[in-house]
Amino acid sequence: PAIPAVAKPLDVNSVLAQGGRVQIETPKVKGSINLKGARFDDLILPRHTVSLDPKSGPVRILSPSGTEHSQFAGFGWTGSGAAFPNTDTIWQSSAPKLTPESPVTLSWDNGQGQIFQIKLSVDQDYMFTAEQSVINKGAAPVAVRPYGYINRGYATVGKTSTLAGPRHDVDSWTIHVGPIGTFNNATNYDVNYPDLDEAGANGPRFKSTGGWLGFGDTYWLTAMAPSQKATMDAGFRKGNDTYQADYALDNVVVAPGQSNSVTTHFFAGAKEVPVLDGYMDKLGIQQFGNAIDWGWFKMFAKPIFYLLDNLFKLVKNFGVAIILLTLTVKLVMFPIAQRQFASMVAMRVVQPKVKEIQERYKDDRPKMQQAMMELYQKEKINPMAGCLPIFIQIPVFYALYKVLLLTIEMRHQPFALWIKDLSAPDPLTPVNLFGLLHFTPPSFIALGVLPILLGITMYVQFKLNPAPADPMQQQVFSIMPWIMMFLMAPFAAGLQLYWVVNNLLTIAQQKWLYSRHPAMKAPVKK
Repeated sequence: PAIPAVAKPLDVNSVLAQGGRVQIETPKVKGSINLKGARFDDLILPRHTVSLDPKSGPVRILSPSGTEHSQFAGFGWTGSGAAFPNTDTIWQSSAPKLTPESPVTLSWDNGQGQIFQIKLSVDQDYMFTAEQSVINKGAAPVAVRPYGYINRGYATVGKTSTLAGPRHDVDSWTIHVGPIGTFNNATNYDVNYPDLDEAGANGPRFKSTGGWLGFGDTYWLTAMAPSQKATMDAGFRKGNDTYQADYALDNVVVAPGQSNSVTTHFFAGAKEVPVLDGYMDKLGIQQFGNAIDWGWFKMFAKPIFYLLDNLFKLVKNFGVAIILLTLTVKLVMFPIAQRQFASMVAMRVVQPKVKEIQERYKDDRPKMQQAMMELYQKEKINPMAGCLPIFIQIPVFYALYKVLLLTIEMRHQPFALWIKDLSAPDPLTPVNLFGLLHFTPPSFIALGVLPILLGITMYVQFKLNPAPADPMQQQVFSIMPWIMMFLMAPFAAGLQLYWVVNNLLTIAQQKWLYSRHPAMKAPVKK
């Protein structure tokens, strides 16, 4: 269908009050379907509020055309040999309400012998199923091509949207927000809103057997998945201040007395990890779990999510779950840490010999490196062993960062005291006297309590380490904790909590290992 132009925004409640709707009610979504055009254009998530304030209202996923944050979806047909339903068609409903226990069938008779039907059902989560049927009671064959579309207004991707998703002009390399789909079993994160702004109606198209497409926000998703055995022509485009994801299936000729049916799944809701993964298993939707952009560290991020989620179910507090996760990681890495300290002891013992080699071959670098390698082999020392725990920590740390950034399960989860949302930065900062001054400081100076503790614990941790021989390295290590304190201030409080607890455990571990390796504290023999 033609993408409508946006005039002065309409009031959502006024549009919904005009009537002609089928109500939707499930444990996780509420709303209605507009019988004019058979549009899904009213859907809220009663379990999720826009902000921490309960009065902020539920997150709205779908909103009628012409409203400020419009987003709607629909199904239809193009073809020849008959009159086809359009956006102004008034459909008849078999029941007033759609629930998981009671499907609804929308019907329209074109008066020329063809009957169009859309049988709708919904599960306990966020997935609708639409079975589109054409019954040809006429005297001639009819060529039909089923399609589906999701249309969203430009304002829906804005900062003030009730979808609570970031604008496309502030996306970072860490997360994909916007047009998304899986085509031929490969998920495409390459199409962005600026691409559609430039391409207009000639946006990218994809030929695919099976797959799905739609729009993703940080925590929310609207997507359509036709039969995974069907061939579809799918893609994205931009019209008059709206974006659209749509697909069309192959043409089918329906002979007189015959019918044709196709089934499409329509998802509109929160990107809950087990739910998305479940649809891959139950419905066979290709790579549907990739609606969450896990990135390169997916092999770490997903196991960490499931471990964290199971810990949360056990202790009922995500902050405590993060602490337990940190402890688990430390226990797993403990043997590696022991080898690291043993290597550091050995390196400290041979330090005078290293200095001697450096002085002897200071003008011949290749010979210096060769002599040092021979020394390490003779003393059975691996100089890289001390770096191994750091390299292992990097993917774990980044994976936890992605989990806290992307997963709806972490959104608005409290820890204790002033920390009400572990997915947001620590709000308590001395810059505004811990809230006594009523202003919000810029993120780069809004040092919360957790970032300050992070800097202090990192400083203590570095002070416990043997001082590097190089004075420049000593200076770098002395200022690094305070640089990291500022760098980490805008990050999620859950990530800051992980790092602070990790530092505290590392300090305790260092104290214990120093007791096992006194040579680490002994003066180096000249």
